[in-house]
Amino acid sequence: MAEGNKLRLGVNIDHVATIRNARGGGLPDPVRAAELAARAGADGITAHLREDRRHIGDDDIARLAGGIGLPLNLEMATTEEMLQIALRHKPNACCIVPEKRQEVTTEGGLDVVAYDNKLPSIIDPLKKAGIRVSLFIDADAAQIRASSKLGADIVELHTGTYCHAHHDGDSVAFDAELEKLATGAALADELGLEVHAGHGLCFETVKPIAAIPQVTELNIGHFLIGEAIFVGLDTAIAKMSRLMDEARGGADL
Repeated sequence: MAEGNKLRLGVNIDHVATIRNARGGGLPDPVRAAELAARAGADGITAHLREDRRHIGDDDIARLAGGIGLPLNLEMATTEEMLQIALRHKPNACCIVPEKRQEVTTEGGLDVVAYDNKLPSIIDPLKKAGIRVSLFIDADAAQIRASSKLGADIVELHTGTYCHAHHDGDSVAFDAELEKLATGAALADELGLEVHAGHGLCFETVKPIAAIPQVTELNIGHFLIGEAIFVGLDTAIAKMSRLMDEARGGADL
């Protein structure tokens, strides 16, 4: 499924909404952040509408779906409410993620093997509506094969454990997680799945993931929004894009 050397950057704007909601009111506006990301060269926008609406809200999704000049990737839990919202707004893609009220952020991949009886009721209506379906999973062979069997278009490989190993200075775990991600990407591609990756990536960790040839898209949010406080969102996106290009050998994308 990987085509040439193309690697896209999806920018997650959830935490612009986190800052807005900390004080209330309408500022800063995550939709404005999406528009800035588009002008800075992002290839897509990701937003996670959580059940508790802790950051992105329903109005944000409506405005994002209304036209930002980039494909919208809606992250969502496996609930009937989220399915109906997705069917109403028809984003380019829906990424189905695990969700727990008590977690600060998504802590790992969706257990597709355990959910395989429930997922068709979410996946099938999305696909029938022309919405691409992505499953956010760990780079585990059983999870990848189950994703393929269920008819997903995309798997997004969870890079959080890899990034934690880097932060902890654990080179053994870092190398092991990178190998697992590369092996998982190759298997997913072999099964006809488009391969994305994301969670926790920063300037220091992005290049080894970007160098995995089967990966076609990285979704990065928290780090870019945090870096934007110091250098601006356009500068942060430009640097991330440059590092991704360098990892692919500096080819014209």
